[in-house]
Amino acid sequence: MKILLVDDESELVSALAERLSFRGLDAEWVCSGAEAIDKVKDNEYDLAVLDVKMPRMSGLELRTELDRIRPGMKYIFLSGHGSEEDYNAGAAKAECYLVKPVKIEELVDKINQALKSD
Repeated sequence: MKILLVDDESELVSALAERLSFRGLDAEWVCSGAEAIDKVKDNEYDLAVLDVKMPRMSGLELRTELDRIRPGMKYIFLSGHGSEEDYNAGAAKAECYLVKPVKIEELVDKINQALKSD
């Protein structure tokens, strides 16, 4: 299984990718919606973990773009500013919505659940 992590906080997202790789998950990361779109055009991912609040393109907007490129990809949303508005705006349609800081064990568990739900 291949996972794409997208978050504008580079230190956080790179550490998260490393921690997932220690647990046997193939995780790549980028820091913007534009970079994520480029990655998804060139690679197939089973799941994307998207930060809800990012500059220029939110995680919710990014999901719409990624769905056009790779229909059927699964999503988990992360937010440091969890709000009912974000949840209702589209995060509820993802496999999961988690509030940062997220425990790595919880994220791994949610990733495994999402990918087993095929």
